[in-house]
Amino acid sequence: MRIVHLGLGNFFRAHQAWYTANAPDADRWPIAAFTGRSPDMADALNAQGGRYSLLTRGPSRDEAEIVSAVDVAYAGTDLEAWRTHLASPRTALLTLTVTEAAYLRSPDGGLAADHPLAVADLRAWRRGEPVSSVPGRLFAGLAERRVYGGGPIAVVSCDNLPGNGTTTARVVLDFAALVEPALVPWIRDHVSFVSTMVDRITPRTTPADVDAAASLAGFPDAVPVVTEPYSEWLLSGVFPAGRPAWESSGARFVSDVHPHEQRKLLLLNGGHSLLAYTASARGHETIASAVADPVCRGWLDQWWDEAVRHVPLPPAELSAYRVALLERFANPRIRHTLAQIAADGSQKIPIRVLPVLRGERAAGRPATGAVRVLAGWIAHLRGAGAPVADAGAGPFLQRAASPKAVLELLDPDLGTDPSLVTELEAATR
Repeated sequence: MRIVHLGLGNFFRAHQAWYTANAPDADRWPIAAFTGRSPDMADALNAQGGRYSLLTRGPSRDEAEIVSAVDVAYAGTDLEAWRTHLASPRTALLTLTVTEAAYLRSPDGGLAADHPLAVADLRAWRRGEPVSSVPGRLFAGLAERRVYGGGPIAVVSCDNLPGNGTTTARVVLDFAALVEPALVPWIRDHVSFVSTMVDRITPRTTPADVDAAASLAGFPDAVPVVTEPYSEWLLSGVFPAGRPAWESSGARFVSDVHPHEQRKLLLLNGGHSLLAYTASARGHETIASAVADPVCRGWLDQWWDEAVRHVPLPPAELSAYRVALLERFANPRIRHTLAQIAADGSQKIPIRVLPVLRGERAAGRPATGAVRVLAGWIAHLRGAGAPVADAGAGPFLQRAASPKAVLELLDPDLGTDPSLVTELEAATR
């Protein structure tokens, strides 16, 4: 059997590839991994026979291991290889880590058919030309599988999206409905969209990390990955053509990932977004530096106090998770930059912050922590702290002078709450 993966980045190599490499049946599940577009990572990995070193950086020491799960790597532009692998009955799984923005979602969660990438792909497919967006590429691969009788397959999204399996299904089916409606029933009958919750902090690799990995692993690796000791993976769904024994590597299979997904999205990811905007405006560069600042630490606790009210898990479990998160954030040997986390805020804020803001306002509480995250993001859009790196920021940048206008763009209903608008304006100042 084989796994095809889209999104050959550091997180994939520290997470899904690592779980696969450590499964007892790993030799039966080679991975064909595709980059987003650039061939650089594929070229580097192929030159090393798919091997790379994983440098696990704890609070006091490093450990390194060689990971050999990737059998072959391709540039994302190699559409022939993409179609060939997905058409093959041998391929049982398609996993992906492509970032929230790549799904091209509309506000209602479906495909944003007016997005420039979606418009270009819809036009390209109708003309028989190559597609390039994530929904387009997923659809193209599944269309090829249907033509050649590849059989059932599981699509496993590993991005930080609520209901990521449902989200993936929506955008793929919406794309199909617009270009080949006859393919919709086949996708519904033959493709399982698995939902997951993934968690492992994986910062960008630095030249010093390359040297450290080579020294520990005894392997001159051009593309090592740095990560933390903590790792979590929960999956919910059906695998009609089989899967690796990931549970032997520590993955858990549950009937519903939603509570754990909310815990991670609101506490870890929401906490990251808070610090990315507010702490970078105070001159900090990393998460560890930010949580060492008593002011930022107080803001983080306030955010967590609000967020836990909206996570359907036992209080004791949430308290333990907060303790573990603080230990992870404070690890000074993981250089997780605030600028990296701040990217693509227009995609992250709606799913990491707005659920808490809505919930707190509905309960008659002021949502001071959630308001602070939004105020920090607006200040970021205005030029404070980390630079803006967000393809979807345009409409928000145009309105950044008016917190009310930003709020209305995020959620028109929230924009009609005068006391909330007043609080946001005050917090932004």
